[in-house]
Amino acid sequence: MKLTRYKLGEILNVTRGASLSGEFYATEGEYIRLTCGNFDYQNNCFKENKSKDNLYYVGDFRSEFLMEEGDIITPLTEQAIGLLGSTAIIPESGKYIQSQDVAKIVCKEDLLDKNFAFYLISSALVKQQLSAAAQQTKIRHTSPDKIKDCTVWIPELSEQKRIGKLLRSIDSKIELNRQINQNLEAMAKQLYDYWFVQFDFLNEEGKPYKSSGGNMVWNEKLKRNIPIGWNNGTLIDIANITMGQSPDGTSYNEIGEGVLFYQGSTDFGMRFPSVRQYTTAPSRFAKKGDILMSVRAPVGAVNIANNDCCIGRGLSALNSKIGSTTHLYYILNDLRIAFDQRNAAGTTFGSITKEDLYNLPIVIPAKEVISAFDKICSPMFDRQMLLGEEIDTLIKQRDELLPLLLNGQVLVNSDLSAH
Repeated sequence: MKLTRYKLGEILNVTRGASLSGEFYATEGEYIRLTCGNFDYQNNCFKENKSKDNLYYVGDFRSEFLMEEGDIITPLTEQAIGLLGSTAIIPESGKYIQSQDVAKIVCKEDLLDKNFAFYLISSALVKQQLSAAAQQTKIRHTSPDKIKDCTVWIPELSEQKRIGKLLRSIDSKIELNRQINQNLEAMAKQLYDYWFVQFDFLNEEGKPYKSSGGNMVWNEKLKRNIPIGWNNGTLIDIANITMGQSPDGTSYNEIGEGVLFYQGSTDFGMRFPSVRQYTTAPSRFAKKGDILMSVRAPVGAVNIANNDCCIGRGLSALNSKIGSTTHLYYILNDLRIAFDQRNAAGTTFGSITKEDLYNLPIVIPAKEVISAFDKICSPMFDRQMLLGEEIDTLIKQRDELLPLLLNGQVLVNSDLSAH
C-alpha cells in the first residue's frame, strides 16, 4: 500500500473555539460550552462533563461556534496527562458551543476521510509530535498551527475509507455495549431503590409492600422504621472484606508481565477496571467478580474485578456472605451516595479505615426478599459482565489494529476484514 507524506495542515483545517466570558456561565440554559472535560481520553470518545455545574452559556456567540452532530474536536489544553491528541465526535447538533480550549477539525474531503482522520489525529504518531511541541508550562498547551504542523503518512482515499469504516464499526459496537450496560445498571438500581430504600418489594400478593400497608416497625439502632422481619446490622455481617495493601515500588514490572494490579478508583473504567498496572510481588488479592470499593477519595466508588488481581491500599475487595453479589453491589452504591452527600455538606471523607468499613450500619432484609431480587437482577448483572469482557476484547483488537492499519502493515478487504 502506497503512503503519501503530508503536513496535517495540507489535508485538514483546525479552528479554535470562542472566548466565552465567565459572566455568562450558568447552571441552566439552552447551550452547553465544551471543555476539556468532554474528552474521555482513555477511551478516545465524547463524554458529558459532570465535573462542573455552570456549563451552560447564556451570552451571545457567533453561529460558527455552535457544533453540529458528527463534528470532530480535539483539546488544545492538557488538563490531564495524555489528553493532547485525543479526539471526540459531537453527538448532537445545536447544543454545544466550541470554546477556546477546544479545536474543531474539518477535513479536505478530496484528500482525507473523516472517519480516518478521527483515528489519525489520536494516533501515537500525532500525539508524540504534539507532546514534543507543547508549551512547557504547568498545564501544557498546543495550538491549531502546531496541530497542522504535524507530519503524517496516509494511504489513498479509498483505503482510508475502508480503514475508517472498520475502526468506526468496532467503536460503534463498544458504545452499544456500554449503553446496554448503562441501561441494565439503571434498571437494577431502580428496582433496588423500590425494594430496599422505599420498602416497596413485592408482598405475597404481588403488591408493593409498604404502599399496600405492610407492617413497619421502629428500629432503634437505625433510627427508622423498617419492614417487620428485617433487622439492623453492619457491613461485615453480610460481606467478606479484604483491605488492599500496595506492594513495594521495586516490585513493579515495566514490561507488563505478572499479576494485574489496581491501586484505586482511578483505575476504574465505565463498569470494570480498565487501567492495568503490573507487579511481581502482590500481597492482597481480589477474585474475578469481587466488588472493588475505593477506601480513599472518592470514598465509596465501586466497580467489579473482571480478573483475579492484586489490590492496593486505595481499595477493598468484597464478596457476599449471603450469596447475592447484586444486593451487596447496590448496598455499596448507596453507601457511596451517602459519602458524596456528606462531602457536599462539608464533611469530607479522605479515607475510610478497616474498622469503619466493617462497622458501617446497614439494613438486613428478609432472606426471601434478597433471593427474589437476586433472581431478577443476577441475569442482568451477568450480562453486564459478559458485555464488559467483550468491550475489553474489542478495545484490545482496535488498539492493536490501529497502528498496523495506519502504517500499511495490515490492509482492509472489501468485507471490512483486516489481513
